[in-house]
Amino acid sequence: MKKRLTLKLIAKELDVSISTVSKALRDSAEISEDTRQKIKAFAKLYNYKPNNIALSLKNRKSKTIGVIIPEIVHHYFTTVISGIEQVANEKGYHVIICTSNNSFDKEVINMEILANGSTDGFILSVAKETQQKGDYHHLTEVIEQGMPLVMFDRVIEEINCDKVIIDDTLGAKKAVQHLVNLGCKKIGLISTIDYVSVGKLRTQGYLEALSENNLELNESLILKVDDFDQSEEEISRFLSDKSMDAVFAVNEHFAIYAIKAFKEQGLDVPKDVSVIAFTDGELSKRFIPSLTTINQHGEEMGAQAARLLIKKLENDDSEDEPFETIIIETGLVERNSTKR
Repeated sequence: MKKRLTLKLIAKELDVSISTVSKALRDSAEISEDTRQKIKAFAKLYNYKPNNIALSLKNRKSKTIGVIIPEIVHHYFTTVISGIEQVANEKGYHVIICTSNNSFDKEVINMEILANGSTDGFILSVAKETQQKGDYHHLTEVIEQGMPLVMFDRVIEEINCDKVIIDDTLGAKKAVQHLVNLGCKKIGLISTIDYVSVGKLRTQGYLEALSENNLELNESLILKVDDFDQSEEEISRFLSDKSMDAVFAVNEHFAIYAIKAFKEQGLDVPKDVSVIAFTDGELSKRFIPSLTTINQHGEEMGAQAARLLIKKLENDDSEDEPFETIIIETGLVERNSTKR
């Protein structure tokens, strides 16, 4: 299949910047007549078809940032949005927020809608279905056109763009190590299926922590949830015939479902079994017993993502800058679901 001609490829062939190509094709007076004619002739010769998403973003500045998140149910994403809005507003930008509901199709549609004259750039946490499909054409398309995109939390490693993440593996190791330090030896894991990147990385941290503490891996103590809507029933069934002294859950919802299941079995948390979760939301603070958690510092993650995007938007030579990956440090928040 013949490779589609993009602004990036034209720029490479003619040894000019992507910005120069884009401006020349729009007859910008900033570009000399000779350069404009050369670029336009090359584009015509090779039948260049402009990308509508790229054009809508390149042709004007709306001072608006598009944010696409997988779901709104998690308090974590609301803290990320708070961080984005704070930095964006300080810099004179507005924010439009869409949810993909973990749907690939909705993620693509949201991006197309936001790009149609509404926004200047994107901040994105990838949908679960997008990761499952492994189809990133909508992401690579805007990047090839020199469009600013920042990924956070759920990122695609092979996509070249700015990213803001936490070290999910290290955070999970902190959680399990805390349980080990409390004397726990039979530690269960409630995670997501492996195509969800954060679940895979947190599972890896769990496995590494067991190995480093010379604890035997028992596959029967690991549950990987596929359907969030059915997760409470699945977790209850999973724990009904298991003997363990602790559980590490990759999010606070799974941890709460685990505690409810233990209570139904007549077990006390944390006297009989300790429970620790990733993500530190309002549920973690208000549930009884309150949850010991790994804090992702979502507001800081959102602020850093906004700074990276605005830096790209306000730098005319941003395509020449290397992409950055910022890693946010996690922290342990001790509460009442683990022994003290």
